[in-house]
Amino acid sequence: MRIAYWIIMFFPLCMVYAQENNSQNFAPPEIPQEIRVSKALNGIELDGFLNEKDWETAEITEDFFRREPRQGGKIKYKTQVQFLYDDKNLYVAAFCSDSLGLQGIRIQDLRRDFDWGENDIFGIALDPQNLKQYAQGFQTTPFGNQRDFQNFNGNSFDTGWNTLWRVRTQRTDKGYSVEMAIPFKSLRYNLPENGNTIEWGMTLVRYARRDIEVSTFPAIPQSFTPYRMTYAAKLTGIEVPPPSANIRVEPYALYQYDENKEGESLTAKSSDPKIGVDAKWAINPKTVLDLTINTDFAQADVDRAVNNLERFNIFFPERRQFFLENSGIWAGGLQQSIRPFFSRRIGLQGEFNATPAPIDFGARFTQRTEKNALAGLFVRQRETENSAGANFGVLRYLKNYGRENNIGVMITHREDDSNSELNLENNSNTTITVDGQIRPTSQWDVQYLLSSSIDESTGKTGYAGRIFVGNDTNKYYYGWVTEYTDANYNPRMGFVRQNNVIRHNPGGYYIWRPKNIDWIRRWDPGMFVNYNHDATDPSQFQQASLYIFPVFTWFKDNSFVETSFTPTWQNINFEFAPLGLEIEQDNYFYTRYLVKYNTDQSKKWSGDVGYNFGNFYNGTRGTISAAARFAPVPHAALTLDYEHNTIKSVGVNNSDLTTNLYSANLRLALNPRLQLSTFYQYNSFNEQGRWNARFSWEYMPLSFIYLVFNDTQTDVFDPSINAKQFISKITLLKQF
Repeated sequence: MRIAYWIIMFFPLCMVYAQENNSQNFAPPEIPQEIRVSKALNGIELDGFLNEKDWETAEITEDFFRREPRQGGKIKYKTQVQFLYDDKNLYVAAFCSDSLGLQGIRIQDLRRDFDWGENDIFGIALDPQNLKQYAQGFQTTPFGNQRDFQNFNGNSFDTGWNTLWRVRTQRTDKGYSVEMAIPFKSLRYNLPENGNTIEWGMTLVRYARRDIEVSTFPAIPQSFTPYRMTYAAKLTGIEVPPPSANIRVEPYALYQYDENKEGESLTAKSSDPKIGVDAKWAINPKTVLDLTINTDFAQADVDRAVNNLERFNIFFPERRQFFLENSGIWAGGLQQSIRPFFSRRIGLQGEFNATPAPIDFGARFTQRTEKNALAGLFVRQRETENSAGANFGVLRYLKNYGRENNIGVMITHREDDSNSELNLENNSNTTITVDGQIRPTSQWDVQYLLSSSIDESTGKTGYAGRIFVGNDTNKYYYGWVTEYTDANYNPRMGFVRQNNVIRHNPGGYYIWRPKNIDWIRRWDPGMFVNYNHDATDPSQFQQASLYIFPVFTWFKDNSFVETSFTPTWQNINFEFAPLGLEIEQDNYFYTRYLVKYNTDQSKKWSGDVGYNFGNFYNGTRGTISAAARFAPVPHAALTLDYEHNTIKSVGVNNSDLTTNLYSANLRLALNPRLQLSTFYQYNSFNEQGRWNARFSWEYMPLSFIYLVFNDTQTDVFDPSINAKQFISKITLLKQF
């Protein structure tokens, strides 16, 4: 087959790239740099002004290492950082110089947990237990937005982790200042062993968005994230307070009104008050217990509609806070093909992405040490008119060895109750998974996963597995993924992209940073192969494609252009009708092309446009996608998105189909703690329009008032169906 020819031609090319000098990927230091932290004697007022006496004498850290746009060399945007502590907090102060001052600042909006890449950023990552495979990140912008996250192994992020800390900033004509207060109670650290002081792993990062300059302290290679804690420096001399009760309680009260209509007829109406509570108990610095009772997720972001034209299941990310936190510890959490545990399966009246079901209570236990980690989760889902009650349990053990290696085992168990009214019998489903990571050198990464599912209702046992091998340097990347999922693998607490498939996905790209072409920052030409065949009959071919991208280029201002083409081979031997277009069972070959351009996403006006065109099975398909964003000030941002599909002469009936997907999002903020976000989306395929409006006020740290309005109108039915919902919610967080 022609695809074999491409594989044979491609991998010698990768090996040529691999032979290039990669000395820029230097190894971690044998002896970390040390930063002595002084104790504040006169009190710190957290206001962003670094004018207290203690800051005048605190040691200054300023020897940052440039990572972008070129590794090494002189830093244009200098950063000075200082550290202090008292009986309750670690204080971090920074002055981020900018010759343009206020005029040089780039920031898109004031939301919490903002994305990397759009704003000026200063941040710190801490490894208080010196695990070297785990970090807690705290980042901010010149306007004081907060972004906190957990990082695992330098590459897997848990952005749903929120903890108590405060930050204030001030903007001047010479740059901006940052003042952070991170409570000791918000960190998990080992107690002193010798004397009364401890040392923590630490990295710093500064992102000057205008010139895409990224600098870190200490030096970390460009090809790794700034959270690779094997490179971390040490904060020393900190006298931590003695152990004490560390309990965080967050009760809430909620009122919800629902109204459903068919045409003009009111079919259902309800109004319900609701109370519940979340609690976090740090039993000791290594062990945390989370509890939730009568859990509610009213303030969670709504899913965006997608028109699926492929043969694979669509992955919708988790958006609920309780399940987001510590999610990186579960097996398979980094990828979207085989997840033995995926929390989106909990709290649903049916299968994935169905109607929500109430959760009575849940508990999560997490224990981390330098050598291992132990985690458990239990959730009780309430019975509804359309679904039986269910219990969900997960148990995870992870063993660290060497510098950055680990091996783990995970067991999930779902127990569905019987329900005579729904004619449902008791059913259980269990998965057993072994996984791990091996890093023989800092640039090589090997990840593996083996999983088995046992389903009581079918009486069948299924198997799945995944292995990834990758080499990531400053000059190239290449890797290989092979995934196996048999027809019987059924993790009813997890997610699989497809059953009965063996998938091979080798590929790579070259990284060229031209020294003599100032307007090009980075050019990454490359290719990835995707080859799928049956797991039950490996000789039975399913699908293959080549994703070839000769132009994959970022310019000096971080605008981006891509031109690529994807030759695709399809063997349709099952009933397949994407968006109702019945595809005849046959073999197909077609090629699709993509042209895409993104402007500088940090400017007041920004946008992107793409055109994906070419053949599609026995017909043609053209997809136009476009987005525009207007952010005149950080306090206001309007985003518009549009997707248009034109499908011609496709399927058994040579059908034509046109779809349009419109989205609009308006975000207004008085400051990072008082915000209004509205979202509207209309899908012409099912004639469904959805409104979501959410007002949030963080009146105390991590204590919120929410007002939420949802409206869904579906006109494809006769009569049309309309559902309205109004929710008011107040939470109060208290830490003891």
